[in-house]
Amino acid sequence: MQEEQQTHLIEPGEDSGDDGAPSQKQNWQESSTQLGQRYQTDTTDGLSTEEAEKRLKKFGKNELKVKKKSNWILFFKQFNNSIVYILAITAIVTLLMRHYPDSIVIGAVIIANAFVGFFQEVSADNALSKIQELLVAESFVIRDGQRKLMDAKEIVVGDIVSLEAGDSVPADIRLLAADNLKIQESTLTGETNSVDKIEEPIAKENVPLAERANMAFAATAVTSGSGMGVVVATGMQSQIGKIQSDVIKVKNKSTPLMKNLNRLGITLSLAIVAIAVALFLLGMHLKIYSLPTLTVAIITLVVGSMPEGMPASVSVVLAMGTRKLTGKNAIVKTLPAVETLGAVDIVNTDKTGTLTKNEMTVTDIVTLNGEYTVSGVGYAAAGQILDTTGTAVAWKNDDSLDKLIKIAGQTTDALFHLEDGAWVLTGEPTDGALTGLYHKITGKDPEVFEIDSLPFDSAFRYSARLVQDTNQRYLMVKGAPQTLLNKVKKFNPNFEGEKQWLDKVVKLSKQGKRVVGLGMQKVAADEGLVDPAKIGDLFELVGIVGIIDPPREEVKDAIKQLRYAGVKVKMITGDDPNTALAIANQLEMGENLKAVTGPELDKMSEQELIDNIDKYTVFARTTPSDKLKIVKAQQQRQHVVSMTGDGVNDAPALKQADIGVAMGIKGTDVAKGSADMVLADDNFTTVLSAVKEGRLVFDNIRKTIRFLLPTSFAEGLIVVFSILLDQTMPLYPTQLLWINMVSALTIQFAFIFEPAENGIMTRGPRNISQGILTKFDIVEIAYVSILIASLGMIVYNGMTALGMSHVIGSTMTLNIIIFGKIFYLFNMRNNHLVFSKYFFQNKIAFYIIGILLLLQVGIIYLPFMQEIFHTGSINFVYGWIIPSITGLIVLIVTELVKIARLAYSKKASKSKI
Repeated sequence: MQEEQQTHLIEPGEDSGDDGAPSQKQNWQESSTQLGQRYQTDTTDGLSTEEAEKRLKKFGKNELKVKKKSNWILFFKQFNNSIVYILAITAIVTLLMRHYPDSIVIGAVIIANAFVGFFQEVSADNALSKIQELLVAESFVIRDGQRKLMDAKEIVVGDIVSLEAGDSVPADIRLLAADNLKIQESTLTGETNSVDKIEEPIAKENVPLAERANMAFAATAVTSGSGMGVVVATGMQSQIGKIQSDVIKVKNKSTPLMKNLNRLGITLSLAIVAIAVALFLLGMHLKIYSLPTLTVAIITLVVGSMPEGMPASVSVVLAMGTRKLTGKNAIVKTLPAVETLGAVDIVNTDKTGTLTKNEMTVTDIVTLNGEYTVSGVGYAAAGQILDTTGTAVAWKNDDSLDKLIKIAGQTTDALFHLEDGAWVLTGEPTDGALTGLYHKITGKDPEVFEIDSLPFDSAFRYSARLVQDTNQRYLMVKGAPQTLLNKVKKFNPNFEGEKQWLDKVVKLSKQGKRVVGLGMQKVAADEGLVDPAKIGDLFELVGIVGIIDPPREEVKDAIKQLRYAGVKVKMITGDDPNTALAIANQLEMGENLKAVTGPELDKMSEQELIDNIDKYTVFARTTPSDKLKIVKAQQQRQHVVSMTGDGVNDAPALKQADIGVAMGIKGTDVAKGSADMVLADDNFTTVLSAVKEGRLVFDNIRKTIRFLLPTSFAEGLIVVFSILLDQTMPLYPTQLLWINMVSALTIQFAFIFEPAENGIMTRGPRNISQGILTKFDIVEIAYVSILIASLGMIVYNGMTALGMSHVIGSTMTLNIIIFGKIFYLFNMRNNHLVFSKYFFQNKIAFYIIGILLLLQVGIIYLPFMQEIFHTGSINFVYGWIIPSITGLIVLIVTELVKIARLAYSKKASKSKI
């Protein structure tokens, strides 16, 4: 039976790190004897070399595996999407028509997009490689009763591993011995405080990852003490391996914008092709034009109507948004990610270092004389001790406060040093809080007069220091208040103050604060060593302090503005639920906030999680797989989700989210590789700027498309009208090509410089299921297309009927289309009437119009351009005045429609109220 258990547990693919054993118990529940039986190992002498080699051969090396894709496959895969198909067909058609410049431009766009997608996927694969690098190269293992330094890849389940301060843990280990052992587990939990480790079994069956105190996990680091344990999981079965597996399983997703553009592109191409086919069949039936002429006309229709410039225009708008965000310390790795930010309605974020300062700070002091708060947040801030009325206290005149400050300074080992203008802690966070308190109140660093000291040990939960103070020696102690009270009761069984102190401890704990007791006792003048047996004799518990990692000052306002913008902020943390909930309430993340823990999530079915996910604002004691489940459940509720993180543990969720946001300073390479955006300043408020920029980008993309489509369709309609009226087409194919080219290269780019409209952050995230264009947009596109095409046809037919030559009439029609675009641009720029204070808001637009007019002068009057584009030198009235009048008609009509629309919107909003 033992051999069956061992084989089952270490079989690749089984969850050997947690449960999965036929014996009902989890690893952390078992005794040393049970672990030895379960893993068929000697817990003192370890495995034999022969047995270890058998297991290594059967189950593989202790390494993280990545199935690398061929770069060629990755590259050619980028061409497999509908937008590329449409562009490719357009490129082929223009090539067949010998419009080589247009073919080259479209081909360049296809290839450029392919390279962007290729590098994005390569970046994702690099993230997996970075996780591989986290595993340690060598480790001390006990084999055949001897301690050997060996390649960590050779470690197998059942090996006995020795750990010392400074070591990296090579595999998931159940500790058999722990001597003052502390391990930094931020790789897995995201929490920066080192965790005290124990060797005793833990009775509970469901224990969150962050609370498995007798377990050590691969890719974490030993910060102090020593330990020894049995390997229970290696490679891909370890906790870090599960993160690797999750990252591999998460597929690259298409952004909401790309989905909308794909849908729009397919719809437009099918509609244009359907109209072209119908018109070709109609022309053949009615014998309109000769077959070659009809074919050229239909190809001209397709080329003129197809908005070839749309992908390029969208890319330029996205690129401009990317550049602006870079200036705001947000580095966007993929262009579509910029717009996704504007559609986000949930921002998930970790707590430590993102919402909080990651600077443990004493905020509360309680003595028998009263309760006090400490002003000043963080390491660098000055502060005072304040009473319940907010008045500064003369602490030197209060014996208890004076003693407490002195004990805080004498019992800490933490130091601070300036690095790049910021205070950096050397030492444990709790000690850092006490050093910070001493410095904040006294204005100087602690000067310790140590004779002897007893370091903190998780077994007895306190530390002590023997110090000389003037002519008296004191034993000063800091630790868990309950432990210090038990010490007092040992020497004073009739001690009556215990309940009073414990009530105060509970009060601070419910606020999510870490509570530390500080006390002292006089000792003999010749006392030279700390004697734990004497602690408590004449001991005075001077006071307790409440310590918390305080929220960042700027984050509260950012969360308020995000909520105002319709974006909910959720906290996902490995920390205690009470602490997390207290921070969430301080930051005003919502009303009636609810917290749920990872183990509670595990009890829910997939559907129950989806049904209940929106009820919670705080997710505490979460594992990396919990974070991934949370993001997936939110997406199942049709939310557009952003995930903010910095650790390896965040990588799967960062990759799964619609937009993953990694921290640039304290973020790991794995997190940055998995994310779509990196915050160079680690500042959560940058997310707010990014959301606003994302909304502006979408607005400008939508304006670009609303502008591009009717002007493109107008060109196609002129061809349609010409065929139906059986008349000479007013525009040559090369002129249609020119219109599309100069639009793509000039006027439609005016929208990328359009500033955000008022109320952009009050209207809520856009509904991605509704697509890019509204019903009104479609109506607008239709009537503007007909209007511009009709004006061109009417003026052309009228002037040629009066004897104007076809070349001059064609040149005039070309300018009519161009001026129709220019005047329509003024209408499209914003929701205000054209002649308002916003007229000159986008000055770049006027420069772009100037460039466009200069190009028109060139195509009309330069001889070599006349030959290519079939234009002729035209007088001022026909070439510029008449087109300006038709453009003004377009502006007047569209402005009247805008007035009616604004009036209707105002009336509708009033009726809702």
